[in-house]
Amino acid sequence: MTPTLSFTSKKITPEMLQRSLGAFIGSAVGDALGAPFEFGPADAYSQRFAQPVLTGVGEMTGGGSFSWAPGEFTDDTQMMLALSESLLAHQGLNLDDLWERFTCWSSAASDIGIATSRALSASDRHQALLNEQANPSRSASNGALMRTWAIPLAFLGHETADVMKAAFTQASMTHFDPAAGWGAAIGSELCRRAILGADPITQIDEVLSYVPAEHRGRFADVLRPDWQPNTAGDPSNGSVWTCLAQAIWAIRHNDTFENVLIAVIDLGGDTDTVACVAGAIAGAKFSVQGIPGRWLTYVHGSLLTPEGRHEYDYLGLQNMARQLIGRRDATLSALDGPIKPTRVDENFALFGADVAGVLDCDPDFVPISFCLTAGRLKKHAIRREYYLRDEEGDQNTDIFSVVCDAVRSINALLAQGHNVVVHCQGGRSRTGLILKAWAMCQYDLDDQEAHEWILQRWPHYRIWNETFLDFLKYEWAVKRHQCLPHQHQP
Repeated sequence: MTPTLSFTSKKITPEMLQRSLGAFIGSAVGDALGAPFEFGPADAYSQRFAQPVLTGVGEMTGGGSFSWAPGEFTDDTQMMLALSESLLAHQGLNLDDLWERFTCWSSAASDIGIATSRALSASDRHQALLNEQANPSRSASNGALMRTWAIPLAFLGHETADVMKAAFTQASMTHFDPAAGWGAAIGSELCRRAILGADPITQIDEVLSYVPAEHRGRFADVLRPDWQPNTAGDPSNGSVWTCLAQAIWAIRHNDTFENVLIAVIDLGGDTDTVACVAGAIAGAKFSVQGIPGRWLTYVHGSLLTPEGRHEYDYLGLQNMARQLIGRRDATLSALDGPIKPTRVDENFALFGADVAGVLDCDPDFVPISFCLTAGRLKKHAIRREYYLRDEEGDQNTDIFSVVCDAVRSINALLAQGHNVVVHCQGGRSRTGLILKAWAMCQYDLDDQEAHEWILQRWPHYRIWNETFLDFLKYEWAVKRHQCLPHQHQP
């Protein structure tokens, strides 16, 4: 079967990689975080979580109408993964293969949208279109937009028209109202441009110029700067217009990934899908390093495919995103050591280790991980994983967000009485960075004093990464006060 639309790989910078990961994983995180509040009222999230939950499994509590497990994603991400697997199998958009994967998934789906279910009940994709022509539904719902996030990654190096055509085409498999397709196309292109480094909000007008006039006006109206959500007369956020509008509104008015998701979930209604859409575009904007570790750690789910059931966790999602942009899977380094957990502070139960040491440690330890763990630490019910590269220069898009989130989490877990162990692959550079950053906050040290502090307590520390040293001296020393405990913004 020849692909309808083929894609080619583009040279990927570290920043583009991390923004791609942010988009793909961010959509799944938003989906999982919003799922328990689906069909609920406005402000339910903030009423349940008045401030960030930095202990336990965080806010990834599961539940909701379909009794999701903590961190489990829903049909939104499952369909995105079906699209992803099809794109990779054929290096392009192959509609027959995509139909087969969608129908296989739907045969065991616990949650499926009305328009999607109606289309996939047909004998094949051609019959689905005939059924629609005989009995038009004209349902411009958000079900094609929610799954589109493989498109901006696979077609990252393509022109706007190609990206939007691919998104529209995948949408037309199940959603026959052109508005549903154009919503998916607009979302995909805004996400792609954010991956390439543009602020998606500034790109709206230009992206809309590619939309036919008969649909452009309505999208332009809901994506304008002064648009406000939950206005009388607007359709529900189950519609493609309101869903995309609410996601863009949240991104426009919030300056972190975390606050974007809180804002959209607090709008109520179709919370998993709106948070999925917002999570994709915000993830591209803020990168994977802007996503809180407590959310990255627990996101997971599975997909029924023609080849069997495929399980996905944080690493699995990361590798799927990498493949879509033409990169190989993340590689696991050989184990060193082990350096078993060693206490580094007299006043707090804070430990250092390498990954081999953590693999063998007591499950009561709470690992704070800065390397790939590949699911090997799941015996630790409470744990945190972060994306941090131990390379100099521009290899990290947002070191500050990673370090800030880690330090805040460490302090919250220590306050709850946990033994907290910070580790990376070898327990040297990244472990030292985090321990020094923590000490600078805890004891009001400058970077040199923190250096002396760690040398006395952690002999495995190595200082080969000048970028980390500069970060502590010039950025962390000035901005670390921002990492004090805080309540959610209203």
